Amino acid sequence: MNDLTVSNIERQNVLNNRYAVDALQENLGFTGMLFEGEYRFTKKMVADFYEVEERTIERLLEEHSDELKYNGYVLSKGKQLKDFKLQFAPVINVGSKTTQLGLFNFRAVLNVGMLLTESEKAKQVRARILDIVISTINKRAGGGTKYINTRDIDFLPAAIEEDNYRKNCGLRQNCGGQWWRSARR
Repeated sequence: MNDLTVSNIERQNVLNNRYAVDALQENLGFTGMLFEGEYRFTKKMVADFYEVEERTIERLLEEHSDELKYNGYVLSKGKQLKDFKLQFAPVINVGSKTTQLGLFNFRAVLNVGMLLTESEKAKQVRARILDIVISTINKRAGGGTKYINTRDIDFLPAAIEEDNYRKNCGLRQNCGGQWWRSARR
């Protein structure tokens, strides 16, 4: 996988995997306010979670507004905002004169974490995202790998062994009990 902070395609591949997003929501333990059947988060909640200033989130909203809107960021206005303020007035600190309020769903919160480069917490979340996505894909495909950890003591020998195996198979060695022949004409 490419770097999630750089590749929009990689970010969308993760965010479009509903199984992985559900697993991430359970695993990260970051719950917002349940509104209209979906957990919602204010800009302050997202900034606090990633340990950055609200201005940083505002900058991301300016630079990546289309992507964040596609993934669930909404500007709540009118009746929806009124209902939201009635339900969560004690939790959020929003004045009665507020006419619009930006709300993130969980996908948009993950999207922010993939875009933040200066947050240590976002870096940890991205690492967790990759582990969970790999695990989820593996489970859905029927595999048994829990995670891939390049710092694991057995990782490097296994990677070298796999590379040698592939090279030897290319040289017509006995691979898995079968003799491979090159297609010469």
